[in-house]
Amino acid sequence: MNKHTRLEKPRAYEADYYGWTMDQAAAVRAGRFDLVDRENLAEEIESLGKSEKREIESRLVLVLLHLLKWQFQPEKRKGGWEASIRVQRDRLAKIMRENPSLKNYPAEEMPHAYMEARLAAERETGIAYEAFPEACPYSVAQVLDESFFPDGAKA
Repeated sequence: MNKHTRLEKPRAYEADYYGWTMDQAAAVRAGRFDLVDRENLAEEIESLGKSEKREIESRLVLVLLHLLKWQFQPEKRKGGWEASIRVQRDRLAKIMRENPSLKNYPAEEMPHAYMEARLAAERETGIAYEAFPEACPYSVAQVLDESFFPDGAKA
């Protein structure tokens, strides 16, 4: 056991989060469930799952933002936009492989992610919000498809 973990009098969750996590891990590994802070540990485990969802949301917004910019500013297309789209799609695919229970989450999140992307596109391009389609013009399959670019064009 390293110097950061102990099995007596676990540190309080609010007082020393890192120390608390080390104490909880040590208690679980040792089978000392009497020392486990069940409520806070359960919340932290749930939070870990939520962070995967937030990661999907964030990357989905970035893909949608760059697809909108790609479609609505063809004269300003840059390799960086294509690279961003590809990197975000790759990372989304990895998250989905590692978390198969979230395979339908992009479809659930798409309306909200599109709204955020539409707002960001307005700020970044100067194109009026109303100029972008009200509903997402791309299907989930297109957004996740590494070969899809609006108008079929690539950098």
